[in-house]
Amino acid sequence: MPGKRYLELSKKFDRQVYYNLKEAVDLAKSMATAKFDETIEIHFRLGIDPRHSDQQVRSTVMLPHGTGKTVRVLVFAEGEDARAAEAAGADIVGGDELLDRIAKDNFLDFDAALATPPMMKKIGRVARILGPRGLMPNPKAGTVVQADDLERAVQELKAGRVEFRNDKTGNLHIPIGKASFDNDKLLENAQAVVNAVNAVKPSGVKGVYIRRVVLTPTMGPGVRVDLTSLN
Repeated sequence: MPGKRYLELSKKFDRQVYYNLKEAVDLAKSMATAKFDETIEIHFRLGIDPRHSDQQVRSTVMLPHGTGKTVRVLVFAEGEDARAAEAAGADIVGGDELLDRIAKDNFLDFDAALATPPMMKKIGRVARILGPRGLMPNPKAGTVVQADDLERAVQELKAGRVEFRNDKTGNLHIPIGKASFDNDKLLENAQAVVNAVNAVKPSGVKGVYIRRVVLTPTMGPGVRVDLTSLN
C-alpha cells in the first residue's frame, strides 16, 4: 500500500494526463520533499524485444549538468597503464589483487569502472558480480579504453557521463540529476537523455520505439510525459 505522503503527492497532478517534458520535470522536482536530496529519474518503456540480440539498447549519455553526485571511478589496469590511470585521476586502480578483493570480499565501493583491453580476459571471473550492478566494463559502453584515452574517460565519468542499458523487460531507468538542481538544468539533462536514447534505436525494432516515458523523484509518484514533446 502506498504511504500517506505518496498519496498526498499524487493529488498534486492528474496521473492520467500526459505532460510535456518541461511540465513533467517541474512536477517531479516539486514532489521531491523527502528529507534528503532526491534523485530525479526518467524511465522509458521501449518497444523492443529484449530476447533478441539485435534489439538491445546500451550506450552512454553525457549529462550537461552532471548527476549531482560524486562519482568514484575504478580502473582495472596494470603496469604503465595503472600509472596512467592514477595520473588520470581514478579513485581506485588495480589488477589481479583488485579482482581478488572483488571476488572474495565482494568489494563494490565504487560507482563506475573502466578497464584497459589487456585486462578484459581477466575480468571475466568477476562478471557475475559486476554485471548485475552495471559495473562491468564493456566496449559498447565506452568503458574499455586504451591507456592514452584514460584521462578523458575518467574525467567524463566524474563530470556526468551515465551508462544506460535496457533491463529484461525492455525498460530504461536513467538519473537526470538531483532535486536541488535548477529546473532548467534538469530539463537540459532530460533532453540530452532523450536524444541519446533516440540515437541508439536498434535496427531490429519494428513499430513504435519509445512507448512510454515517466519522470519521477526517488520517493514520489511518476509523471507521464507526452511523447510528442520529446521531438
